[in-house]
Amino acid sequence: MLYLLDASQSRFTVQAFARGALSALGHSPTFAVRAFTGEFRCPPEAIAEAALHLTVLADSLALVDSVSAKDRDDIESRMRQEVLETATYPEIVFQSTEIKASKIAEGWYRLGIVGKLSLHGVTNLHQIDAQLRTMEDEMRLSGDCILLQPRYRIKRVSALGGMITLKDELKCVFDLVGRKQDG
Repeated sequence: MLYLLDASQSRFTVQAFARGALSALGHSPTFAVRAFTGEFRCPPEAIAEAALHLTVLADSLALVDSVSAKDRDDIESRMRQEVLETATYPEIVFQSTEIKASKIAEGWYRLGIVGKLSLHGVTNLHQIDAQLRTMEDEMRLSGDCILLQPRYRIKRVSALGGMITLKDELKCVFDLVGRKQDG
């Protein structure tokens, strides 16, 4: 079966975490991934033969935290220009290479997904732990993973002369909805 991911019905966030001498004054920004496409191919009788492909438009990340308009513009601008360099690296792509599945209940599985993540001009193997629920006409793939920025040559962001920086780890949380396609 082929499921096309529906960004309008899905939730996908990336959170950074502040650290440093003044980290209590800083904030740990959370960004929503607004534009992505993808598909999940899943033979009904062989979940372990499934495949996930996801393409994120890097400049679609939008800050979801309550901050002033000026701070929002500054944070989003720095994220696009200095951190992700979206003009040079417009897409973030994940393609699974291996999926391990264990059945929890009928139509419900725990997955270990390994794949190639291409981010900021670097491709590395990346592991995602998720749960898959299949229904008659849709599927939901939910889970989270930690992304280590240095593995992708992503510049560490700092403020106030380095007294506030962001940790190397980002937490990605997703609840992806896929619509079954005929054929």
